[in-house]
Amino acid sequence: MQNKNLFLKIKSLLKEDINFLVTNRIPRRLASQLMGVFSKIEHPWISKPSIFLWRLFSDLDLTEAKKTSFNSLHDCFIRELHEGARPISLDPSVMTSPCDAIVGASGKIVGTELIQAKGFPYTLHDLLGDDVLVKLYEDGLYITLRLTATMYHHFHSPCDGTIKKVTYIYGDTWNVNPITINRIKKLFCKNERLIIETKTYDGHLITLVPVAAILVASIWLKFLNVLLHLKYPGPNQIDCHYECKKGEELGWFQHGSTIIVFAPKGFELSENIQFGKIVKMGEPLMRVPKG
Repeated sequence: MQNKNLFLKIKSLLKEDINFLVTNRIPRRLASQLMGVFSKIEHPWISKPSIFLWRLFSDLDLTEAKKTSFNSLHDCFIRELHEGARPISLDPSVMTSPCDAIVGASGKIVGTELIQAKGFPYTLHDLLGDDVLVKLYEDGLYITLRLTATMYHHFHSPCDGTIKKVTYIYGDTWNVNPITINRIKKLFCKNERLIIETKTYDGHLITLVPVAAILVASIWLKFLNVLLHLKYPGPNQIDCHYECKKGEELGWFQHGSTIIVFAPKGFELSENIQFGKIVKMGEPLMRVPKG
């Protein structure tokens, strides 16, 4: 029995090593750009076999998709859902999840420090690089939401409010799967990312940080009509005044990735938010402070 357990442990470690090497020890930016080109080829000899293999070797579920026929792999990646597939919680005392995701980490920010994975802390300044935001979210609340490759890739507003500013931070494209998160320190702070600041109508500032990853490296913002990616020329700070409603679509990832949600001190996690649990867009995420 001990030999069998040892064998299984070694097998698991080797599998993790292979996964890490295949998805990270390659030219990550080049792989992302090539994947972007390949995924947009609109030819049935390319798109149909690609989607067939994707479904065969994964848990890709297209039953909720608005359409069932796709012109390209990219078209399938950024598929829309049929109306009513994601009910939005209308309770004004809750903020909703901006996306379908797996809860990777969540809780109170200790001073300015939060957790990427067990034993892997990072700071607000490492991620946000903005002293005003760092001060605002000191001792606040955060949730890390991981989108897998097969999930719905659009993200939505978690609250009613006004998007005041978007900041684009150029970076790397490390994989953001659990294997890499448990090995690379400050991974989210190394990768390409956006900082989307939304002022709620009751005066709170909620910030979404979509983080790109290998094979992603492009994030479309619908309300700005701009594609932010590794070749984006700027500007890196985009001031705006966009009125958004809870559940309104804001943009999409080209593949799977991560969104980190920040709220000031006083917010609380919803009861359904637990490590490793799947949360759907529109479900309760945080509770707004009373008064």
